[in-house]
Amino acid sequence: MSDKMILLVEDSPDDEELTTRALRQAKIANEIVVARDGAEAVDFLFGEGAYAGRDLSRMPAVILLDLKLPKLSGLDVLTRLRADPRTKLIPTVILTSSSEEEDMLKSYQSGANSYVRKPIDFGQFANAVSQLGIYWLILNQPVPRR
Repeated sequence: MSDKMILLVEDSPDDEELTTRALRQAKIANEIVVARDGAEAVDFLFGEGAYAGRDLSRMPAVILLDLKLPKLSGLDVLTRLRADPRTKLIPTVILTSSSEEEDMLKSYQSGANSYVRKPIDFGQFANAVSQLGIYWLILNQPVPRR
């Protein structure tokens, strides 16, 4: 297993399963950590709540972030990420069913690295997630750690 972890922030069990299945079908064997709401994602990233004591030197290589989340929205999570030096450079992909131009604009203004609409068709969805995984985990050159 690669040491590059994926953080999937997704409240829909169906979309969670489709995303993880698509990554596995693409032969992406990286660890996938799932947060089911925005507050859980923030707790994981900053080692708070149920994740107190987590090794914060190990951060996700990429975050796949839904916008419409309970407790804390995807945009609120993104704002928190970009405001903290420990997380501001983690590549974050908005993976959402929203086709609202305003959501896309706000996502990029808040620091999203990419905005991908979830296709309705599983084959297209699997292809999109596979390409995301390959790009962010294999092709992309991450920011050097100091």
